[in-house]
Amino acid sequence: MTGIKTTGEKKLMLFSGRAHPELAEEVARRLAVTLVPTKVYDFANGEIYVRYQESARGADCFLIQSHTAPINKWIMEQLIMIDALKRASAASITVIIPSYGYARQDKKHKGREPISARLVADLLKSAGADRILTVDLHTDQIQGFFDGPVDHLTALPVLADYVGAKVDRSKLTIVSPDAGRVRVADRWCDRLDAPLAIVHKRRDKDVANQVTVHEVVGEVEGRVCVLVDDMIDTGGTICAAADALFAHGAEDVIVTATHGILSGPAGDRLKNSRVSEFVLTDTLPTPSELKLDKITVLSIAPTIARAVHEVFEDGSVTSLFEEQQ
Repeated sequence: MTGIKTTGEKKLMLFSGRAHPELAEEVARRLAVTLVPTKVYDFANGEIYVRYQESARGADCFLIQSHTAPINKWIMEQLIMIDALKRASAASITVIIPSYGYARQDKKHKGREPISARLVADLLKSAGADRILTVDLHTDQIQGFFDGPVDHLTALPVLADYVGAKVDRSKLTIVSPDAGRVRVADRWCDRLDAPLAIVHKRRDKDVANQVTVHEVVGEVEGRVCVLVDDMIDTGGTICAAADALFAHGAEDVIVTATHGILSGPAGDRLKNSRVSEFVLTDTLPTPSELKLDKITVLSIAPTIARAVHEVFEDGSVTSLFEEQQ
C-alpha cells in the first residue's frame, strides 16, 4: 500500500470574536459543542492579537462575529481571526455574521461615494473566508458581492410567529415603513394571512436619518398595525412611521426588526413612542441601558445553529425556511 489512510471523519469547530459572546455561547450550546478557547487582546496602540489554543488543522471552522459598535474594531478583529484560521490550515472557514456591517452602503446614491458593503465582502474573501452565513441583509442583492456561497437566513419565522401568537389576527395589518420593505412585508402577509399597508416617506439625501412621512397607503383605521423592518438604528424612521399610523386611526402599533442597532437617540425615541412593543432579535447585543419594558428580544441562535448543522452535514439551508412556510 502506498500513502497513508485516514478515518476521513469531519470535525466542526466553533470560534467567536468578542463583539457578542452571549449569542455565540447560545449557538454553541444548541450545537452541543464548546467554543474554541481563544486568546484575544488589544495592544496599547489598539492593534488586535489573536491566537487559538487548539489546533484547527483539517477542521470545518465556523467563526461568529456580529458587526456591532465599535463596528470597525469588530470587523478588523474578524478579519484577523479569519487569517489566523487560514494560516492554521483549516479545511474550510465559514464566517457567521448575524448582523452585516455597512449593509446600508450597498450602492452609489451620488457621485464619488463608496460601495462599502462590497468592500467588506472583498475584505472577508481576501482574509480567507470560504462561505458567508448571515441574517437579513439590508438588501438581497448584497449576496452578489461575495465570490462564493452565501447562506442568507431570515428572522421572519421567529418574529412573525411571536407576533401572530399574541394579537387578534382579525384586526392585524402588516405595514411596510417604506417602498423598499414591501417584498418582506408581503411575506409577512402570506404567513399571517393579513392585509398590507405602506407608509410613503421621503428621506433627506443630505441629512442622515432625516425622514419626512407623507401618507399611508392602505386601511389602518381601528387596526393593530405591525411595522416590519430589517433594522432600527436611531429610531427616527420607524417612530415617524408609527406616528403616521396613529394619525390615520391605528388602534395599536407593534414594531418588529431583525437588527436592533439602537444608537444615539434611539433609547429616548423608543421610550417616548406610542408604540406598544418593539420586537427584535439578538443578532446584536442590546445595551443594558436600553432594556426597556416595551423592548422584546427573541433569540436567533436556534436559526443559526440549525443552519450551521446543515452546512456541516452538506444539507440544505433553504429547506429550513421552506418547511416553515
